[in-house]
Amino acid sequence: MLPMSLVSRLLMALALVQPAAQGEFVPVTPGTATEQLPAGPLVIAAYAIIWVAMMFYLWTIWRRLNKVETDMHALERRKHTK
Repeated sequence: MLPMSLVSRLLMALALVQPAAQGEFVPVTPGTATEQLPAGPLVIAAYAIIWVAMMFYLWTIWRRLNKVETDMHALERRKHTK
């Protein structure tokens, strides 16, 4: 129990430590801050995923509709034979 208590006290002490305040405004020099991950490819990938998902959904609806039409034609033929 003693080590767990020591660890929790250490973590609480670290949480209470605040970083030193900055005395004045320090502007960012041009060219030092660059994007690590550009947004363009991510946007294109997101649109591509949405389009593929939508096409897959429409394809499944089309297949189900064809099955319903086939069943309706089979019922119509069965109705006429009786």
